[in-house]
Amino acid sequence: MLAGLQDGGLDATDVDLVIGTSAGATAAAQMTAVELRPLLEATLSAAVTNTAGRTAPARASASPAIDHMERTQRIIDAAPNLAEMRRALGAAALELDAAAGEEWSARWRGIVASRLPSHAWPSTPVVLTAVDARTGDPVLLDRHGGVDLVDAVAASTSSGLPYRLGTARYLDGGYRTNADNADLAAGYAQVLVLSPFGGRSRTPAAWGTHLATQVEVLRAGGSAVVTVYPDDASLTAFGGDMMDVSRRPPAARAGFEQGRTLALEMAGWWERR
Repeated sequence: MLAGLQDGGLDATDVDLVIGTSAGATAAAQMTAVELRPLLEATLSAAVTNTAGRTAPARASASPAIDHMERTQRIIDAAPNLAEMRRALGAAALELDAAAGEEWSARWRGIVASRLPSHAWPSTPVVLTAVDARTGDPVLLDRHGGVDLVDAVAASTSSGLPYRLGTARYLDGGYRTNADNADLAAGYAQVLVLSPFGGRSRTPAAWGTHLATQVEVLRAGGSAVVTVYPDDASLTAFGGDMMDVSRRPPAARAGFEQGRTLALEMAGWWERR
């Protein structure tokens, strides 16, 4: 998507702040480290491999992800509010952590590191979201916080077991509000939100954390906001299983084409910066 926008004349890397959550934390670290087009070409040309380095089957097994989704959704559904949801998710994750030991976090850090073209925080300000599994408090990670970039991305993407960093334990940043965390852009004149899940949230709308509510608040504060959701071609390319790694190349192609189209539509808005 970002490469398509840039190819169409809209450079979304030329910004004052990049906010990344969960998989978006990986994208934030990548887009601020190297040129976008080589990143796209690498996605299109690389063989799809699993985390052990072996070529993955045409469709990866989804059962671990389904089990995790069911487990966490039960916790979300039982929670009376956002703070209690985060505390309950953290407590449940710590139980898994106690059984798993230290090996998982070390292995996850290695996987995350292999995905990042640079392990140094970029000059562009980047904020990555996470949740403290011990307290349920939201956490914002940046270059000034004493956490290196690989650990920050690993923390933001830790959606099952908590990520260990010293005595700290971190959960996926998507549990802070939702997968977009657009509210962190408050005070910026123009905000571009790329939401691969179309603004959907696993939490009740009454909690006020859905993307639509965040956008309303941003606009009420004076921000000009554009939200981008996958078009029909992108949704088809994703397929029915978001964890199917074999869908990465077609999804990347569809996102690139959608980005090129959107760049023309958004050119006037972007140039007003």
